Amino acid sequence: MSLEKYQKKRNFQISPEPSGKSLDMKSSEGPLQYVIQKHRATQLHYDFRLELNGVLLSWAIPKGPSLDPSIKRLAMQVEDHPLEYGGFEGVIPEGEYGGGTVMVWDKGEWTPESDDVESALRKGDLKFTLHGKKLQGSWVLVRTRGFGSKADKSWLLIKHRDKFAAEKDIEEEEPRSVLSRRLLADIARDEGGNVEKASTGDPKEGSRRLTRSADRESTRKKRVKR
Repeated sequence: MSLEKYQKKRNFQISPEPSGKSLDMKSSEGPLQYVIQKHRATQLHYDFRLELNGVLLSWAIPKGPSLDPSIKRLAMQVEDHPLEYGGFEGVIPEGEYGGGTVMVWDKGEWTPESDDVESALRKGDLKFTLHGKKLQGSWVLVRTRGFGSKADKSWLLIKHRDKFAAEKDIEEEEPRSVLSRRLLADIARDEGGNVEKASTGDPKEGSRRLTRSADRESTRKKRVKR
């Protein structure tokens, strides 16, 4: 597993994302890291990441995870990310790869339900248990028949039936960062990002409130300059 693709896509002189160049590419001791980052880039999506062999295996989930076992969510596998990316929350400058606002939406640990994780990945059937602040219990990633050049990158994320399964909309009911309790628009405002764009990834009521707040702050600054 390598970070070469990750590093080639990014200009770390401009982007605040971790480069991963200082990492020792060995399996860390102790529990394996799990994280989901809510990312308002060109489109809103959720980046699902599982630590394995010194990197974060990563999938982009356009509609986010669902607690309902009857709902299968598309998960497109993307390049591996450095372990330190699991704590990244902020703004990637517009024009850069993935430009937009990033939130640590959920974070915790994961436990494989298979003795041979790499074999399960090759077979396209990875079962695991999540121990996050929002997502818990048993899940599975299943590879599907995709199309075109990314045919082998198409997976489905599915919740198994257990006591943590539910029909509630977890993204709508728990939209805030587990690190800072901020919404996407909060993060964009604090980090100098595009508040209006970021707010489209927040629940409507919170988005309108934060957009109005940002507009008032912008107006105040203009008046001070005069």
